[in-house]
Amino acid sequence: MDLVGSSVAETGATEFEFTLPQGLAGPGGTVHRDGAMRLATAFDEIEPIKDPRVRANPGYLVVILLARVITRLGGLEHVNTRTIENLYAADLAYLQDFYQRINLTGNPRFQVQCPHCAQAFEVETAGQGG
Repeated sequence: MDLVGSSVAETGATEFEFTLPQGLAGPGGTVHRDGAMRLATAFDEIEPIKDPRVRANPGYLVVILLARVITRLGGLEHVNTRTIENLYAADLAYLQDFYQRINLTGNPRFQVQCPHCAQAFEVETAGQGG
């Protein structure tokens, strides 16, 4: 699905694809980079606050939240808190930013303008990696 120039209100999309800058190395050397994240619900943001891991360390909230909303990561059967804990810091930062963009604007891309020709277009940021 092409989401360029579209928002959730326009497309009805509630799931968005992403590519991690580094990727998660799995057993056998497979690197999992491509995935999908769904829009968060109010329950997704409220429920983790009850978790004892969040009460002990509020920074753990993002780990639980991402584990709830990431629907696919490479060929992994399940994405859970252990999966998120094993991500590189660059991938965690990327996913936090991606989460904010899709849940605040309904669009994973940024509107930009060429400084030379003034043409407007949308881009998705991608981290460094191969």
